[in-house]
Amino acid sequence: MTRPITDDAWTALRPFREAGAVSFHRVPLDEVRENYIASCERNGLKDEDPHVTDYRVEDFQVRYYEPRPLEERSQPTTAILFIHGGGWLMGNLETHHSAARRLALETGFPLVAVDYRLAPEHPYPAAIEDCRTAYRWLSDPDAEHGLSVSSICVLGDSAGGQLAAILATERAQSEDTSLAPTSSQVLLYPITDVTEEHLDTSASYQRVTEGFPLVADTMRWFIDTYVPEGQDRSVPDLSPARHPLPEGLPPAYVLTVDNDPLADEGGAYALALARAGVDVTYRHLSGYHHGLFTSAGIIRQGERSLHDVAEFIRRTSC
Repeated sequence: MTRPITDDAWTALRPFREAGAVSFHRVPLDEVRENYIASCERNGLKDEDPHVTDYRVEDFQVRYYEPRPLEERSQPTTAILFIHGGGWLMGNLETHHSAARRLALETGFPLVAVDYRLAPEHPYPAAIEDCRTAYRWLSDPDAEHGLSVSSICVLGDSAGGQLAAILATERAQSEDTSLAPTSSQVLLYPITDVTEEHLDTSASYQRVTEGFPLVADTMRWFIDTYVPEGQDRSVPDLSPARHPLPEGLPPAYVLTVDNDPLADEGGAYALALARAGVDVTYRHLSGYHHGLFTSAGIIRQGERSLHDVAEFIRRTSC
């Protein structure tokens, strides 16, 4: 527990340490889901809601945030597809409501948050299948949302970052003209490699082992819960970092935090994107831990980073 911690990160971390520093994987699943919802609601940003509508899409829900005035809502627009984190087994529309709402308000773009099905009730590939369906639904001008979407920014944190990265890559490889182009990808401390080899050799997995809600053993629990036994973990829609990147990928914003077992793979993925010719904005924050954006109401850097992300999305919209 000797990792450097900034003052504002300590505001969020102190109660966790004082309660015994019990990481997610040491709590029963039902309880960890409840605790995660309560923590995100307690520590999120406080804003007035824009126009918000929930829709059912096949086997999951989405939440549509519309910040534009009524008279502008029929105009073509970039839209944001927001995919929440939580290790594929926790999180929902409420845990990330604060961050999603702020991004819609700051960008001025409609945002659709995906409440994909969770493991272990719905293991891989349920989460990525739901996200693919959500991308198609958001692209469809005849869908219930009624939007005329000119492009889509895919955005996610942690497991959501993995799902967003996969969508961006698959869209670059697709010849389906019914899908809106991807204008940008925002990957916030993303998971990019779930293979045993990576977990055993990643330096950040070896150094972040206690004292934080998300540590190396937590990630192993998440992966083992999401991925069925016997599944090849190196496939592209589980470990995108294991595969060559295609041409035509959109600009990327990648953020990592150093008190996080995912720090090294996020940085390595940003480098791989750059080597593939992608316009990459990379930020690494020292002294911060996983969960920066769901605690942006009490961690000042989380709010500043959301502002930076909103600026990036506006700049790369088309």
